[in-house]
Amino acid sequence: MSSSVNVSSSENTWGGGNKPMNASYGKLMMWFFLVSDGLTFSGFIAAYGFARFKFLDSWPIADEVFTHVPFLHGQELPMIYVAFMTFVLIMSSVTMVLAVDAGHQMKQSKVAFYMLLTIIGGAIFVGSQAWEWATFINGDYGAVKTKGGNILQFVDSHSHHRVALHDFAHKHHTDRVQHEETNGLWFYDEGTLPEYSIAEVIEGMEASPNVLVRTQTLNKDGEKTILSRDESLNILRAHGQSIVTGANLYENEYGVPLFADFFFFITGFHGFHVFSGVVLNIIIFFNVILGTYERRGHYEMVEKVGLYWHFVDLVWVFVFTFFYLV
Repeated sequence: MSSSVNVSSSENTWGGGNKPMNASYGKLMMWFFLVSDGLTFSGFIAAYGFARFKFLDSWPIADEVFTHVPFLHGQELPMIYVAFMTFVLIMSSVTMVLAVDAGHQMKQSKVAFYMLLTIIGGAIFVGSQAWEWATFINGDYGAVKTKGGNILQFVDSHSHHRVALHDFAHKHHTDRVQHEETNGLWFYDEGTLPEYSIAEVIEGMEASPNVLVRTQTLNKDGEKTILSRDESLNILRAHGQSIVTGANLYENEYGVPLFADFFFFITGFHGFHVFSGVVLNIIIFFNVILGTYERRGHYEMVEKVGLYWHFVDLVWVFVFTFFYLV
């Protein structure tokens, strides 16, 4: 009598059969993948935090880097476009929830409609991120790198707004030829030639009394240090080494090169996830239209891809918070 009661109690305690937590094998595997992927992103963000702490006094200020909005050239609107991208991605998560709910109700047309909206939202986000990359790589103002690797930017002495090199540097016509394998100069390819030389920048600055140098070092107010007129000219003459335009894996006109490295790596890794999610959503969308899940009698595939999409949205909230806002 006692043993039969124990057996019955044990069966009631488990009760999951071959579906632990009443989840299918596919859902469980998706959760396992999301947990492991979440740990990967956590490692990346933690590494970013350590790097930023190490260069706390010279880390680029996000509000001064991400100021661009498509079709609004010459206007500085800090974080506006990044906020728009975040809104679009979050709204795509909402439409995915509606698609999953419509699937539970076996409403094929509604599932297809909300899946289409999710795909459009994801495509807008990926396209926006590609535009942001291109803008970051090309740069706007240009800067000078010193022999010690520090970045010198240029600002107006009155407004303290950034000044581009082409606004004051003197351009000289030279016969300098870029080295390429085809023209036989030293038999190696050379990087893209800068538009200006250090001498041209110094000459232009000497003729522009309203231009000052701003270093990448932050002062006690959390703002970049602006040098006096004499200090600006002296540091350019003594330590100016090369011209930096935009950002890549080696140089960054906005400050510490490591900032650009993390930007490309973290946002690129997340962007790859969003792109993969868009591709998966397109496949599921066509299966919905073809009636594949109607014949199966359930829309579990929509729910599984929805879990992935919500994860991508959640990761972006952390990336947006720690990379752009903090």
